[in-house]
Amino acid sequence: MVRANGAVSLRELARVVQTSEVTVRRDVRALEAEGLLDRRHGGAVLPGGFTRESGFPQKSHLATAEKTAIADVAAGLVEEGEAVVVGAGTTTQELARRLARVPGLTVVTNSLLVAQALAHANRVEVVMTGGTLRGSNYALVGSGAEQSLQGLRVSRAFLSGSGLTAERGLSTSNMLSASVDRALVQAAAEVVVLADHTKLGTDTMFQTVPTDVMTRLVTDEPPPHDDRAATELQALADQGVQITVAGTAPGGSGAGMDGMQGRRRPRREGPLPVQRHGATPLRSAPASLLDPQPPDRRVADLRRR
Repeated sequence: MVRANGAVSLRELARVVQTSEVTVRRDVRALEAEGLLDRRHGGAVLPGGFTRESGFPQKSHLATAEKTAIADVAAGLVEEGEAVVVGAGTTTQELARRLARVPGLTVVTNSLLVAQALAHANRVEVVMTGGTLRGSNYALVGSGAEQSLQGLRVSRAFLSGSGLTAERGLSTSNMLSASVDRALVQAAAEVVVLADHTKLGTDTMFQTVPTDVMTRLVTDEPPPHDDRAATELQALADQGVQITVAGTAPGGSGAGMDGMQGRRRPRREGPLPVQRHGATPLRSAPASLLDPQPPDRRVADLRRR
């Protein structure tokens, strides 16, 4: 699976082989020792430095439940009558399917998949960039796409990518895609990054959204005992990124951390405020009141320094 997809999550491996994530994690360690793959937080990738980019068919089958949960939360950030930009990717495609229900919306995109998801939406205007079609992810790239974004201003941008670290921010494996994503960022007052837990801690070649430009990260809850992902989220929060964690099960919960919009803020002192996203509106409350799970499963672990 890793050879075919370039990357795979522990959850997906456990589902396919019908065993526990604990067993899969042990097997992945053994395969890494033999040089057959590299471990990443919550998953595994092909060995050797920066990860390569998988094609759309492979990406569409990875972390599907997580992407759905992330898209549900992200769609709740968009209000009637807004103008937004939505970048290319399988997670943003899921978001577009939900944005079709927001009346009076204007969506600017370089993604054919996003445009297709919105093509028959009532009262949603779709504006596509120019550019050259990149078949692997059905996105328009190149100078034509970048020039069509000049002078554009919208309320927020929704972007995904191949990797996300607190040190470099969001990144992707393709230079042309990265260049267009940077142009999308320049057009928005706020930048919302959509990234499932398999991308946390993964660094790829071309930076698209520096950490100090990110307004918010919408992600899913990392697997239990995934200290690396929790540490990465804490580091992102310390740099001023507001984090919302979406649950992947019905009635699932999520956590939020307040951050400044597009600006770096000083390191926090004391516990981080935690928000949970479930059946009720997003609100701020102590994690102990909102999450009945054992302490080692709480995203409140992100409070640890």
